[in-house]
Amino acid sequence: MSEIAVVRDGSGPEVLFVHGGAGPRTTWGPLAPLAGRWAPVYVHRRGYPPSPPPPQGRQDFAVDALDLAPLLVGRPHVVAHSYGALGALIAAAAAPGGVRSLTLIEPPLNYLVPDDPEVARLERLGDTVLTQGMDTDPAALREFLRLTGAPVGDGPLPEGVAAGVRRAHGGRPTGEARPQLDAIRAAGIPVLVASGGHSAALERICDALAAVLGGERGVYPGAGHFVAAAPGFTERLETFLRTNDT
Repeated sequence: MSEIAVVRDGSGPEVLFVHGGAGPRTTWGPLAPLAGRWAPVYVHRRGYPPSPPPPQGRQDFAVDALDLAPLLVGRPHVVAHSYGALGALIAAAAAPGGVRSLTLIEPPLNYLVPDDPEVARLERLGDTVLTQGMDTDPAALREFLRLTGAPVGDGPLPEGVAAGVRRAHGGRPTGEARPQLDAIRAAGIPVLVASGGHSAALERICDALAAVLGGERGVYPGAGHFVAAAPGFTERLETFLRTNDT
């Protein structure tokens, strides 16, 4: 496979940023001030230009993990959002010595909270959008898009949002991801699990993930799913990075 695009900025200890369904600029723009003290490395997952399309046009967290593996050679801090956190977790578990710290923002690891009706509904919504794309029932599609932070009103979907739905269409369901969390915890990787306080289901998933990994837990409301833009998150992340920059 051809290599993905990676954009490096700043100077200092390396921080690898892995976006989810939205692109790097939308996801990580609010963290730009870190470049004065750290060396951000922005991954463009397959399907997000200038990276090439994913194999068979299908978003796949296992392919993401393979793409991320060579980027762990320098033992960076890793910060990952949403769907992108699945590949980051798989890559970190395969090479735990290559990760200095791990910050996970609202990853869709629904299996960690079995038999919870709100988590089950979140998974059904996500799977429906991945399976049906723009043919998803309009009410269900808008509910899911609002949950994931897309700028959706009552009128036609903005073209950028519709393009994102089309890009996700056919993607590998999140429920198939089973990262080896025990390997991450056994390696003693410092972990911060962050959420935005906007979804009870995501809060429960993040609570469970932090417990499994023995990680720190933080809630940063004010920006929905795009937690990086929430008040106080940049400062908390930098404190976490500095504390674990060993």
